[in-house]
Amino acid sequence: MKKIGILFGREDTFPQAFIDKVNELGAAKNIVAEVAKIDKVMQGEPSGYDLIVDRISQDVPFYRAYLKNAAISGTIIINNPFWWSADEKFFNNALATKIGVHVPKTVILPSYEWPDDTNGDSFRNLAYPLDWDGIFDYVGFPAYMKPFAGGGWKNVYKLHNQEEFYEKHQETNQLVMMLQEEIIFTEYYRCYCVGGKYVHIMPYEPRNPHHLRYSADFSPTPEMKKILEDAVLKLNQYLGYELNTVELAIRDGVPYAIDFCNPAPDADFKSVGQENFDWIVNTMAKYVIERVEKIKPGVDNLLWGKFVTNAINGKPL
Repeated sequence: MKKIGILFGREDTFPQAFIDKVNELGAAKNIVAEVAKIDKVMQGEPSGYDLIVDRISQDVPFYRAYLKNAAISGTIIINNPFWWSADEKFFNNALATKIGVHVPKTVILPSYEWPDDTNGDSFRNLAYPLDWDGIFDYVGFPAYMKPFAGGGWKNVYKLHNQEEFYEKHQETNQLVMMLQEEIIFTEYYRCYCVGGKYVHIMPYEPRNPHHLRYSADFSPTPEMKKILEDAVLKLNQYLGYELNTVELAIRDGVPYAIDFCNPAPDADFKSVGQENFDWIVNTMAKYVIERVEKIKPGVDNLLWGKFVTNAINGKPL
């Protein structure tokens, strides 16, 4: 019997619906799903699960260590905890520029305050002052300032000029921030991607109140749908994420990837709505069954993505 676990926190709707769907579809295949249970974590010991869907380890370091230990013994982890630990939004943007996906002009900034246990001598390689004129000319205003790692629209600022930037940057303390060109869009889409091959496009209006963001009065043409799907698939195939959302803003007919580092994306019925909820529950259940049926005992069963595998094999991006 193959056993699938799901690791989660305060979610109420997706985990149980996912478990129920896997158990429904997997019954004839001798595959079961349950809430993952952890009573001890011993180095190099198997987890007891063939596959674990991770929805919470980004917030709980103990869980991240547990998942890495489970992976050593061959457990499939969705998403790869090693890559997710190394990943961040600025790198993702840099990667997008190399694989032909449009992204806003973006720069990364040193934290306003020195990190703990550092002083001025720790920054001998950093020019002072930075080339602020060059940075502002490149990005332009209005612009958004946001953490280079993080999510949930936390610590995001819309800035209209240099004076506003200097004022708000002081509020970010030790956070490492990005300054990013504003994309004035006519349409905006949030896209689920599962397994680097299944895409679900959701019209999304980020300017609405949170509970109304999936209520939008636009939808993609067949031609734009194909362009969006291609961008979403390319990003996730290179990053190696098996569950992610990609947000794309349309400016002058061109989609710009705004946010595509969401490996524990919102899948709550109350926010995404019935149609989107049904899609992600059904698609994830089918996909994990596909994955666990092909598992190879005792070896690395993680998905690494083209960025890593091409580097290992000496291939260009």
